[in-house]
Amino acid sequence: MSAIRVQGLTKSFTMKHKQAGLIGSIKGLFNPTVSEKVAVKPIDFTVEQGEVLAFLGPNGAGKSTTIKMLTGILHPSGGEAAVLGYCPWTERHKLAFHIGSVFGQKSQLWYHLPPLDTFELMGRIYEVGQNDFKKRRDDLIERFELGPYLHTAVRKLSLGERMRCEIAAALLHRPQIVFLDEPTIGLDVVVKHKIRELIREMNKEEGTTLFLTSHDAGDIEQLCKRAIVINHGQIILDDTVSNMKRDFLTYKTIKLKLAETPEHFHCQGVEIVKQNGSGLRLSVDTTQTTIEEALAYIVNNHRLVDVTIEDPPMEEIITHIYARTGKEEARSDAAATLS
Repeated sequence: MSAIRVQGLTKSFTMKHKQAGLIGSIKGLFNPTVSEKVAVKPIDFTVEQGEVLAFLGPNGAGKSTTIKMLTGILHPSGGEAAVLGYCPWTERHKLAFHIGSVFGQKSQLWYHLPPLDTFELMGRIYEVGQNDFKKRRDDLIERFELGPYLHTAVRKLSLGERMRCEIAAALLHRPQIVFLDEPTIGLDVVVKHKIRELIREMNKEEGTTLFLTSHDAGDIEQLCKRAIVINHGQIILDDTVSNMKRDFLTYKTIKLKLAETPEHFHCQGVEIVKQNGSGLRLSVDTTQTTIEEALAYIVNNHRLVDVTIEDPPMEEIITHIYARTGKEEARSDAAATLS
């Protein structure tokens, strides 16, 4: 049985438009002007048990709306969904005992309480037996290295410390599926690495199915084998991450600091995106050259002070995917019309 199965799932919102002025407001009470906004068009996909799926898309694409439907927070306008065999919006209470969620921008920890108190409360909410709760709590405290700040109020914790506690709290009742919405947002490189390690362990050791949304390319590359891209409420790509990287991650960004302002800079497949004196931001087309060749050219022709190599932001990759997919759809429509 698939962990998540979605067929024709769609969601529309009715929006009221307020008219200007007092008279307009009064008219709006009795005869409101309304319009319908389609947040999610009919979508279909499945997620297998134990899979780590990246659910990607720019802001406003329909990611959060989809997650809210899969967790039972929102009722869909149409279609079907089964999460661990449960209908999320009609069997939400039963489903809640089998899923967990972590939202990077919204805490489930009590702000003025220490994490240990929140863990105790979560254990009771999910009706975890006292012996099982203590064993599970102690295991998570050790694994996530939470000991130093268990008794510190959440409001006094750093973002990285709080995020570790958030994930631990979501795992207390041993959920079969965990929804992770931007779990590494705002974290520094060291903390991101630790969070990713913990997520990998959770999936490998417990077989937890992970449904991940993120704009961080590192999250996607290091954690997920498959990605679904959604834009304007519809799925535009469902493929393995390796295929996505091969087809769409065709360039890298190099930031340079040279000893002096370069008089000329010409390297095949390398474009200067931005220059500020001796500081340059380069875009390297990896279909024409390699990072090694680009760096070799720089070192051989210029005095290098500092260098940073980055993946393009996930937003740019998704925009590129959407643009390319849109062109392919347009060509298909044109071909169909001609035939």
